[in-house]
Amino acid sequence: MKNNCAIILAAGEGTRMKTSKPKVLAEVLFKPMLDWVVDRTRQSGVEDICVVTGHLSESIVTHLDEGIETIMQHERLGTGHAVMQAKDFIARHGDANVLVLAGDAPLVDAASISSALKLHKRALNAATVISAKVENPFGYGRILRDRDGALLRIVEERDATDAQKAITEVNSGAYWFKAQALLTALEQLQTAHKMSPPGKSKEYYLTDTIAILAKLNLDVTAFDARTSHVVLGANDRVQLAALNEIARREELNRHMLNGVSIPCADGIIIGPDVEIGADTLILPGSILRGKVTVGTGCTIGPNALIENSFVGNGVCLNATQCAESSVADGAQIGPFVRIRPGSTIGACTRIGNFVEIKNANVGAETKIAHLSYIGDADVVQDVNIGCGCATVNYTGKEKHRTVIKDGAFIGCNTNLIAPVTIGKDAYTAAGSTVTEDVPDNALAIARARQVNKKDWVSTKKPYKRQNV
Repeated sequence: MKNNCAIILAAGEGTRMKTSKPKVLAEVLFKPMLDWVVDRTRQSGVEDICVVTGHLSESIVTHLDEGIETIMQHERLGTGHAVMQAKDFIARHGDANVLVLAGDAPLVDAASISSALKLHKRALNAATVISAKVENPFGYGRILRDRDGALLRIVEERDATDAQKAITEVNSGAYWFKAQALLTALEQLQTAHKMSPPGKSKEYYLTDTIAILAKLNLDVTAFDARTSHVVLGANDRVQLAALNEIARREELNRHMLNGVSIPCADGIIIGPDVEIGADTLILPGSILRGKVTVGTGCTIGPNALIENSFVGNGVCLNATQCAESSVADGAQIGPFVRIRPGSTIGACTRIGNFVEIKNANVGAETKIAHLSYIGDADVVQDVNIGCGCATVNYTGKEKHRTVIKDGAFIGCNTNLIAPVTIGKDAYTAAGSTVTEDVPDNALAIARARQVNKKDWVSTKKPYKRQNV
């Protein structure tokens, strides 16, 4: 597979999508369609990839990683013309096999790609088309076979007879070619196009290469992927929503078959790069997106949002948002907790309602019960932070860190003005504003002495208090 290569067609404008971005960057389960295709290509074992760009090319080039080659299709003259732009890329691969995929067909799967290649190599084919049977074939190219089942050609919807339109096996837009056979077919396609009569469409169709190769007595085959999803693309937001729902259901099924409990799927969206351990429970309204790993025996939700984060075993995230952070085993978090990027939550911590953690390390067995902000802080372990506490980390120009050492007790409504360190087993009195370091085992009291002014109310407010 190392010698094989792939060409992904991503030059479409997608005007019906009504977007300022290239169509292939429209998202399915929060992941651009093009990324789905690139990942499935790599999962099938093909690493050498060329993406043919067109509309808003710079956006695509910037989006792709450096290991992917890009080629610009300056004029959008069809799929065949797009592949022609990659002739030099194809030629560099000698007689390897070339995979051609559509960048807006995200549900093509690695198993179909790999299985089609096995058939392609075993049959010594010049080309192998990945096909599928669909209930409504309207708009797709039909697979024409002879009586023995051999592939003859692909006929597009506009050119099909009524009998051909009744065929339900359609072209997915995914192909395997022998590199030299593809170059030969592209050359003949270009020659035939130049000789075509005036008024004929100026577009070059990659589907025509199948008939060209068949006329050269080279073997061509259609591989039935046995799943209609491989052919599905999106030209507008309605079709994109349909793709999202199909992908959502497939991801939920994948996790349930792996031992994840999803008793009610309402509002649950799990991205394709999420891994979840067995015996974890996902409750309604929860969204897991990006590269997320969740351990075994967890409870996620209801209404949790986890993005690009690691969650250990036995964790509860109830109505919690967690982004670009890690949560260790046994942590109990929520409801209404926000964990912002750059945070680590230690084992067996307990974080209660209306707490925000930002760029902070919260050590094992720490308790932050409610209504507190811990930002730019290092909380070591077994610390108790009372209600209404805040690490005051921002001066208006600079941010500073707070350190709270093992076993410290932070009283309710304490403000810790960073940079400041609270020593091991130290206490702060409720209502304190701490501006200096607190030594180990010390009690810090940083509040004004209480003064009661006798009869102040009657002096300042001589009128009768009215019932409201």
